Amino acid sequence: MSKDTENLRVELQSLADTLEEVLNASGEKSKAELETLREKARRALQDSRSRLHDTGDAIARQTREAASRADNYVHDNPWTGIGIGAAVGVVLGVLLSRR
Repeated sequence: MSKDTENLRVELQSLADTLEEVLNASGEKSKAELETLREKARRALQDSRSRLHDTGDAIARQTREAASRADNYVHDNPWTGIGIGAAVGVVLGVLLSRR
């Protein structure tokens, strides 16, 4: 999942850089150059939307798989699941009581 999120971060940074370039250059460029920059920004936005959709699907799929594995584990090992839940509850209780 970190590879997907890193790719998404890079893609969004690239989009932000392209859009910033368009905004900063709007007063200095000719109409043809502005149209070229707008087209570049439009393509970057389309690519980012596509990758965001793909990454979102991949993250959702991985989350569903992890939840399914956790569910199967708890069904196969109910007492271990109860113990883990209790341990998490104790840790959270200790951390929250410190505040």
